[in-house]
Amino acid sequence: MYFCIMTNHLDVGFAHVSLRVDYVEGTETSPVGFLEGIYVLPEYRSRGIARALITACEQFAKENGCTEFASDCELTNIDSILMHEKLGFEETNRIVCFKKKIE
Repeated sequence: MYFCIMTNHLDVGFAHVSLRVDYVEGTETSPVGFLEGIYVLPEYRSRGIARALITACEQFAKENGCTEFASDCELTNIDSILMHEKLGFEETNRIVCFKKKIE
């Protein structure tokens, strides 16, 4: 599900939420509402837009049987980490991902 906020016919922010039934890091239930992505134009930040988008995503998750809401971001994305903390998320884990080519 996608949510968008417009002002003066301009999309200023959007969020994408999904319902995950697979394991979500740090959660205990299923399904889990999961914030797949969120973006607010820089000039529209600190105006409550991200909070409104998250609220809409959480409501969608609740209406679909979720009791937990989760998200993730890159360790280097400090702006996202700060936004998550400001909006009430708590950090549950930090992971390192690996890959290797096989032939």
